[in-house]
Amino acid sequence: MSKDDCQFGSLHEEIKDFYEYISPRPEEEHMRLEVVARIHRVIKDLWPNAEVQVFGSFSTGLYLPTSDIDLVVFGHWETLPLWTLEEALRKRKIADENSVKVLDKATVPIIKLTDLHTEVKVDISFNVQNGVKAANLIKDFKQQFPVLPYLVLVLKQFLLQRELNEVFTGGIGSYSLFLMVVSFLQLHYREDVCSSNPNLGVLLIEFFELYGRHFNYLKTGIRIKDGGSYLAKDEVQKGMLDGYRPSMLYIEDPLQPGNDVGRSSYGAMQVKEAFDYAYVVLSHAVSPIAKHYPNNKSESILGRIIRVTQEVSEYRDWISAQWGQRSNNDPVLNCNANDVTRLVESEGLDEYNNNFPEDSAVLPAVPRSKVSSNSSSPSPSSPSSPSSSSPSSTAYSSSDADSDGTPCKTSKALGRGSNSYSENIERNLSNHRSQNHSATMATPTNKGNKSRQLANKSAQGPHNNPNKIQQNSKSQKLNMKKRKPQREVAHDDFCR
Repeated sequence: MSKDDCQFGSLHEEIKDFYEYISPRPEEEHMRLEVVARIHRVIKDLWPNAEVQVFGSFSTGLYLPTSDIDLVVFGHWETLPLWTLEEALRKRKIADENSVKVLDKATVPIIKLTDLHTEVKVDISFNVQNGVKAANLIKDFKQQFPVLPYLVLVLKQFLLQRELNEVFTGGIGSYSLFLMVVSFLQLHYREDVCSSNPNLGVLLIEFFELYGRHFNYLKTGIRIKDGGSYLAKDEVQKGMLDGYRPSMLYIEDPLQPGNDVGRSSYGAMQVKEAFDYAYVVLSHAVSPIAKHYPNNKSESILGRIIRVTQEVSEYRDWISAQWGQRSNNDPVLNCNANDVTRLVESEGLDEYNNNFPEDSAVLPAVPRSKVSSNSSSPSPSSPSSPSSSSPSSTAYSSSDADSDGTPCKTSKALGRGSNSYSENIERNLSNHRSQNHSATMATPTNKGNKSRQLANKSAQGPHNNPNKIQQNSKSQKLNMKKRKPQREVAHDDFCR
């Protein structure tokens, strides 16, 4: 595979375009800061000495438009006050009445809720240090590997639309995914992975190749400490308690060596099949013969494996309409992984705590929809998800808490634009190209007249049905020559 190949350059540009399009906008951040402010006020009213911190994807900036917010409350209690806070949130009408759930039997007990006015999902835990430490670790690796944000957001969207992104349903959470990408870059044979301008298309395909084809999940674990290495699971098991074995996706927690970050990802083999499928699709799309395809000039390469639904696009438009002007003002909070500091006066918080004057513009309370807006396909074929009240099903790692949910189809849709989804995506991506033409990385620019519509073709075909991933990837494997990765001999045994 040649880095300078025209098709690789096109895929590289599409990844950059997608990153610019899907990255958080100022108004989206401001909206989330308001959500944090409302909950922060409730917590401080209950326990004035409590400390509230934000962690997870919101604190690192690596979140999708529908990702949740992770909060942790630090204080001194004999027993965790989960139900006390749950009752206060209900009384103050912070959350949708039917969305508040207390998972008190989980490994790390949490309160899950959906903000009543914005539909943003929030997870609240108590006295958990690892989440904040993980956020700082992620920021450090972002500095070391500038390509991380690009790869992570593409992969999060890829898993989201296949419903493989939730830990409690066996998928891969944000923290696990991040560590997999870090390990891939640490042990990668290319010398430019730490530079600011590697070819993103090459790296994405090689990531799919590693974890979709060559990584031995049965025998191999992942470690990122001390520059990164692979672990033999037989050796790992010797240090574990009797009766315990490393999970299928064993990832050593760099912040707590005895913790297996991937222990709840029982659907790891489904993720492997999805990665393998993506490798086959993208490899064909960038192959030399692809230039002879009839629709090569108009079809997006990245759009063959990921898409953004119309509901998400409309949800973002609604956020822009409601918070676009407010985002130009001072932020409600100074929000980072280490602290949450109030920057508004107590009068200003009245609005955020639903003490609205009669003439205030109040966002309507909206019904929840049961329709998933990120995937038109059925749920992946996997063991039925256990009840959330079951201790085993609620096993929860605070450092792997991020989830990327789906916005609901609500009355917010009234008054939204009626343009077709393809036009909407094309318009947004075109705006990003024109506004950010000179920004980001220097790359090949062989775009031709290719459209960057990341929806049309990806909304069709078998890859949107997770149940068909394996069968289609197998049929396509017969038509392509298996390429042995150019990895160091020391790692070959682990990947066979």
